[in-house]
Amino acid sequence: MSCSSLRQRLEAHLDPVSDWTPERTAIRSDYDLNPGTERPAHELRPAAVLVPIIAHAEGPTVLMTRRSDSLASHTGQIAFPGGRLDPGETAGQAALREAFEEVALDPGVVELLGLGDPYETVTGFLVTPVVGWLTAPPLVTPSPAEVAEVFEAPWDFLMDPANHRRDFYDPESGPRRWFWAMPYRERYIWGATAGILKGLFGRLYGDEPEPLAAAAEDAA
Repeated sequence: MSCSSLRQRLEAHLDPVSDWTPERTAIRSDYDLNPGTERPAHELRPAAVLVPIIAHAEGPTVLMTRRSDSLASHTGQIAFPGGRLDPGETAGQAALREAFEEVALDPGVVELLGLGDPYETVTGFLVTPVVGWLTAPPLVTPSPAEVAEVFEAPWDFLMDPANHRRDFYDPESGPRRWFWAMPYRERYIWGATAGILKGLFGRLYGDEPEPLAAAAEDAA
């Protein structure tokens, strides 16, 4: 097998990039594991992230970042390149622009294959995951102001339900908050990033009678 089976699955199960509109609504969210949490009454701000899948000969990986420790929020967290949409931008355009600004990823080496499920965060963003395909490892240079590290995580690890944990923390006030986590080596992938990956797993393999076997085949 090669990465071709994964590419075919992505193209068959994701929404076309051209289908994006500002009217898309959240399908998954930070509230999925916390159904009793009250949601603030505010308009969600549109954002997009790039989920860059690299087709290595030995199996696909996903390019991810660790945010700078000097940022005002979400310091040190694992994330996909991404951010708010500028006026007039589509989700695909924003994802490519943010990836270039954050890690100098050349948009010309990324083929956008489709859109994942829109994801609502507790911070008030509606995030569109934009899945990109790269045929070779890219040259990247992290922006020191935004990104501390760029790394790759294996697709088969991220798509293995055995690595999908429900973790929690207890805030100073309010009920316990649950979230998805996918610890990979010394890196703790959690929150919206893990939730988006969990959404991709459901989108791609949720109808498979043996989802783990299907994911392993795509990663071969």
